[in-house]
Amino acid sequence: MTTTVPPLPLLLWLQEVVFLMLIRVRRTILQTAFVLCVLILLLWISIFLYGSFYYSYIPTVRYTTPVHYHFRTDCTSPGQDLCSFPMANISLIKNGRDRVLMYGQPYRISLELEMPESPVNQELGMFMVSIMCYTKGGQIISSSTRSAMLHYRSRALRLMDTFFYAGLLLTGFLEQKQMVEVELYSDYREDSYVPTLGALIEIQNKRIQIYAAQLKIHAHFTGLRYLLYNFPITTAIIGVATNFSFLSVIVLFSYLQWVWGSVWSRENIRMRVNLQEGDNVQLQGEESQNTTAASFQQVGKETLETIGTITGSGTSEASEENEAQEECSLLSAVNFCAISSLETDVKTLVPSTVSTSQPIVLKEEEVLPVSNIPQTELRQRGVVQTVHN
Repeated sequence: MTTTVPPLPLLLWLQEVVFLMLIRVRRTILQTAFVLCVLILLLWISIFLYGSFYYSYIPTVRYTTPVHYHFRTDCTSPGQDLCSFPMANISLIKNGRDRVLMYGQPYRISLELEMPESPVNQELGMFMVSIMCYTKGGQIISSSTRSAMLHYRSRALRLMDTFFYAGLLLTGFLEQKQMVEVELYSDYREDSYVPTLGALIEIQNKRIQIYAAQLKIHAHFTGLRYLLYNFPITTAIIGVATNFSFLSVIVLFSYLQWVWGSVWSRENIRMRVNLQEGDNVQLQGEESQNTTAASFQQVGKETLETIGTITGSGTSEASEENEAQEECSLLSAVNFCAISSLETDVKTLVPSTVSTSQPIVLKEEEVLPVSNIPQTELRQRGVVQTVHN
């Protein structure tokens, strides 16, 4: 009975492939989750920045506060209901700390009076309403006075109106009254050095009858504030998108700087610079050596030409001098070159009776060091530059 052995290499290969795929999938999921978290964080920061800007840049659009008048009734003269004009003190600070008016922003300030259509108010005619804005210490910084009156309605019109709305009037859904709005300021601007803390409102009539009164402040927007207030959704999308793009660019550059900083660290850059400087120094050394060798060859040629002209030696001697000069150019020992030059001079100065085939032996005292040779003689022999080097 035979048993089949499973192909172990194939199973190992499949296991390795599955393991690698799991690692890649895990890495992809982690990278995707990280990118999503960064994008959500950037979006939240963009919304927060736009909301903060909108809250700080857009002032209070509408502000309405009730006006409670006070007056005196202890007058001594008979026939007068009121002894003084109705007056109210209005504070323009919200919650005891926030100012209603913003610096440089134009405002429209008006007073709305709820007046009954009573015979007294109908006979009242025109009346004056004044406002005085004050700052710290009660100092008046601005004042304005406007006139107002009830809208005229004839007796026949009032009768028809009463007959037509009799049911509503009887049930209390309608009242016979008028809303009179008095514009006190059409373009009031807050001064940053003298802020407005409150206002005094006075009705200059002692017989007027009022149900209620309200002070209304409405801001007039221009430019960017006009767009932000009248097109809030469009400006919000543009603002959030702009903040998101700006923050994304900052994060992208930070990531690239981090990646490049790990690849191009200071140690790697310093090592590369040092290697480049070493190569430059080596090239300069090779160039200097080549220049020195060329100068030695040039000096040797000039020396041989000078010695040949003075001594008038033959072709054989010139060849020997050329060989000696080549040896001088290849060898760096200065004494050897000097000794060779001296031997050549001795050969040229020996009388004709002496056989040139015999070698000339110099005694130790006759071989002088190069440093003891006079400069004029060295200059004639063309070895001055070699001695200094």
